Amino acid sequence: MTVNLTPEHVLVGVGVLFALVVVWRIGSRRARKAADTARASARAVSLAGRVLFTAAAVLGVQWLVIANPGNTTLLLVVLALPDLIAAYVLTRTLTVTSLDTTRRRDDRR
Repeated sequence: MTVNLTPEHVLVGVGVLFALVVVWRIGSRRARKAADTARASARAVSLAGRVLFTAAAVLGVQWLVIANPGNTTLLLVVLALPDLIAAYVLTRTLTVTSLDTTRRRDDRR
């Protein structure tokens, strides 16, 4: 069996292949962008859920200790521990650290 292809047929075939590749790449870029957007919103929802769960756990423990008085040391620890954790997180978040050192070419780490 012999196939007779003219230069026009070859150009049309190459053009169709090129169009398919372009459409495929555009689709994959859109899919990647949609996945990144969904992932970012899922991260925010997940973080909010963890924050609410932790806050509810701390509140529950504090409520149990306050509702059943008797041990002043335990009361102070239960009320002060969340403050210490919050202070640590805020200090760590708001502390600016930078490496303002200049490196020369022959310096090694």
